[in-house]
Amino acid sequence: MEKPESLEEFYQYKFNWLPDNLQQDIGHFNVFSMGENYVTNPVTARYSRRDFYKIVLIRGKNVYHYADKSIELDGTSLMFFNPLVPYTWEAACDTVTGYFCIFKEGFFSEKLRGNVADLPMFAIGGKPSYLLTDAQDAHVSQIFEKMLEEISSDYPFKYDLLRNYVTELVHYALKMQPSEALYQHPNANSRITSVFTELLERQFPIESPSQRFALRSANDFAQQLSVHVNHLNRAIRETTGKTTTTHIAERLTSEAKALLRHTNWNISEISYCLGFEEPAHFNNFFKKQTSQTPSAFRIV
Repeated sequence: MEKPESLEEFYQYKFNWLPDNLQQDIGHFNVFSMGENYVTNPVTARYSRRDFYKIVLIRGKNVYHYADKSIELDGTSLMFFNPLVPYTWEAACDTVTGYFCIFKEGFFSEKLRGNVADLPMFAIGGKPSYLLTDAQDAHVSQIFEKMLEEISSDYPFKYDLLRNYVTELVHYALKMQPSEALYQHPNANSRITSVFTELLERQFPIESPSQRFALRSANDFAQQLSVHVNHLNRAIRETTGKTTTTHIAERLTSEAKALLRHTNWNISEISYCLGFEEPAHFNNFFKKQTSQTPSAFRIV
């Protein structure tokens, strides 16, 4: 599996140059326009992360890949990517326009209430994509244009202003969703389910054969959440209609598919990192979930 793409690799891959202050500025920020001169590189979906945050306004037909899932977009979208979620994208049309900015978490150190990773659009399991109307496209585009103008200015406090523009983008997206849907849970069962889901997702992606999926059973999660396993199971079933075991199995299957499709690890290595003691146990699990053996799935 590939290592997370660093800022250095991003600049070399996209532009074949490095900013002078890249190493010194741990809160690095930059903004770009995807105009007529923007070159897209045809790539296959890569199961990898970045080590920086990214906000994108993109127009046209595009396909975004999240691990083993793909999302097709047609129109204008505002998208938020965090360093924990592996992704890549492919242009499904000849013309791609828009803007994007990138920044490290240090860009918001002591300037943002809470942690940037806790914002709903950056949170694990959150909604990173927002479809925009023409009027919303115009408004967000204006914010990006202000960023582009400011980044090249000599204003001594320009990064404070740029930080405000990024915050404005965040709040503009947040206002597209009802606040109670973002921050409130209707009952205790919903809260427990939300925390369980976050705890489950925190264990992924698996990035090396030595990394291991540790919380494999409902009891494991119940101990982490300090609740009785029966209470956890009842809360999750009432909230989602599925059992705790089903959620764990589905997420394990999703990760197994991604590892089989996007790495050259052998079946034994994948079996081990997903918490199976024997490859035969993994084979039986995967076949039960998908009706295929891991080897058969890999060659399709």
